[in-house]
Amino acid sequence: MNDVPGYRVVRVIGEVFGSTVRSRNAFSDIGASFKGMFGGEQAGYTQLLNDSRFEALGRLKQNAAGMGANAVLAMRFESGDIMPGSTEIAAYGTAVFIVPLDQQGPGGPGPGGPGPR
Repeated sequence: MNDVPGYRVVRVIGEVFGSTVRSRNAFSDIGASFKGMFGGEQAGYTQLLNDSRFEALGRLKQNAAGMGANAVLAMRFESGDIMPGSTEIAAYGTAVFIVPLDQQGPGGPGPGGPGPR
């Protein structure tokens, strides 16, 4: 999402990333070759991608929290081959600090007002 209903951004912290590089194993490749001949989902690759997304997302969350953010807006995933058999999964977005609409931000009313740090 680009915003969080019921909340407002009081501080934009900046870009934040989380990524992982994974390689396939020989057994998955052999199984995928057989599936490719007969059709059907390649469950080993599906699980590898799911695990990779969760790992990249976890790293994104850790990085955002380490920067003082309590939310990430406009989060996206991207993937690409690093070398044959290895793929990078990256999660990225904008780290922000948000508060409920009825709450003041750090430093006083409006952006920069007293409130949670």
